[in-house]
Parts: sequence; structure tokens; C-alpha cells
Amino acid sequence: MLTLNDLKVGETAVVVRLHGQGAVRRRIMDMGITKGVPVRITKFAPLGDPVEINVLDYELTIRKSDCALIEVEKEI
Repeated sequence: MLTLNDLKVGETAVVVRLHGQGAVRRRIMDMGITKGVPVRITKFAPLGDPVEINVLDYELTIRKSDCALIEVEKEI
């Protein structure tokens, strides 16, 4: 299982599945991160948390713990 945490800066992947329950899952979906959406890692904070990603043509900053809940598949 590959998650957003496993990607490097500049890599793009497609969301395959969201793990998590209840409010956490809903919050991730409300940000536009849903199945089939491509996401690109833009940058990591100096200490590695949070992570800035590009999703649906906007920049989004999310926690590393939330990135671990987002299963992705790399684009070729």
C-alpha cells in the first residue's frame, strides 16, 4: 500500500482509497481529496510536517498523519 507519505517532492499520484473514519475522513473528502483525483507533492515543511500538495488546481497543506490515510497509485 502506497500512501502520500511515500511520495517525494514533485511526484504525482492518483488517489485510490481513503482510510480513516468519521470526521477525519469527511474532512479529507471536503478538501477535494477523493478517489480518482490526481495529487502532486509540492513541498515538505523543514521538519517534515505538514506537507503541501496540489489537488484540483489549488495548494493544500495537510498533516503527515492525514497523508498516511490517503492510499495512492503513482502515475506512469
